[in-house]
Amino acid sequence: MFLKEIKKEIDSLSKDIESLELRTLLSGELDKNNAIITIHPGAGGIESQDWAQMLLRMYTRWAERLGYSTQIVDIQAGEEAGIKGATVTFTGEYAYGYLKAEAGVHRLVRISPFDANKRRHTSFAAIIVYPEVEDDIHIDIRDDDIKMDTFRASGAGGQHVNKTSSAVRLTHIPTGFIVCCQNERSQHKNKAVAMKILKSRIFDLEIKEQEKKMEDLVGDKKDIAWGNQIRSYVLQPYRLVKDHRTGIEVGDVDSVLNGNIDNFIKEYLKKKSK
Repeated sequence: MFLKEIKKEIDSLSKDIESLELRTLLSGELDKNNAIITIHPGAGGIESQDWAQMLLRMYTRWAERLGYSTQIVDIQAGEEAGIKGATVTFTGEYAYGYLKAEAGVHRLVRISPFDANKRRHTSFAAIIVYPEVEDDIHIDIRDDDIKMDTFRASGAGGQHVNKTSSAVRLTHIPTGFIVCCQNERSQHKNKAVAMKILKSRIFDLEIKEQEKKMEDLVGDKKDIAWGNQIRSYVLQPYRLVKDHRTGIEVGDVDSVLNGNIDNFIKEYLKKKSK
């Protein structure tokens, strides 16, 4: 019994040391902030849309493991399966610092569950990550630069369907950014959340312009297709997840898709700090 307690203490201490080591890699000014991610499926219709939904599940599972709270502020369901896009906020210390490692194109190879001939398909989806800005950061957005549209929020049906046009879509004309929010029942609340996300995107853009790193905005300059992927998830003809930036490989694909992506994040942050 005494040895078990010692082992438990050692394991706990090892995790604390590893966590502290990882935090030392997060020295960016915005790394402590909450994060916002958008998921965009690539070409390929239902295949890529299903892959986008799998990634959404992977990141929400990852957040649960770290004790972060998540909120899906906008999601567009596919006609048959999957999603056409989603925007999710991650609330927790260093959420942006960790998730910025996931920005890029993710590639899936598998036998399609939607193909009657059981052929192998390759699908792509892009993850864009930006920090949530604090209320005390001033972002100048003119009313004339914003176009606001309202629509009925989508729902599962029955009594929960929103019968009023409470969902909000904001278009920032100078940048072309489009932000939607439909999770609140109040149009006023949806607009407030959408404005906060829009400010975060504009602030993130300004920072990247100052640093002359616009090429890092995956999805704005790169195609969501072959040759641009940061990571491949192969389910057939073998099972392997490989990060192309660090060379890290993991054979337990199911574990990764259930949110166990810490090794990929850690190795990426180590590489970037060198």
